[in-house]
Amino acid sequence: MEELGHAINESLSDSDRIAGAIGEIKKAGYDVFLVLEATIGFNKREEGAPEEAEEGAATEQPPAKRRIESTGKIRLTSQDQNFLRALKIAVDDDSTQR
Repeated sequence: MEELGHAINESLSDSDRIAGAIGEIKKAGYDVFLVLEATIGFNKREEGAPEEAEEGAATEQPPAKRRIESTGKIRLTSQDQNFLRALKIAVDDDSTQR
């Protein structure tokens, strides 16, 4: 798993297309923060199971659903609220603004 993470990071770091896009953003006067999240699942094959599935047969199980619990409140700026609304994400009216 660690090797896969390094390979993904290296491929992103070596991408001329990504470097060019980040360069353009920086030229426009912005700082750039790139955060990517990947979900990678592993399922141990049973002994005797074929290594590759027959065409059209589904062998992967969906990942288990994660339960997320809130531990507190966050403060949203008006820009944060506008961005979330643009994505059609509901924003509570009683949220505190900075």
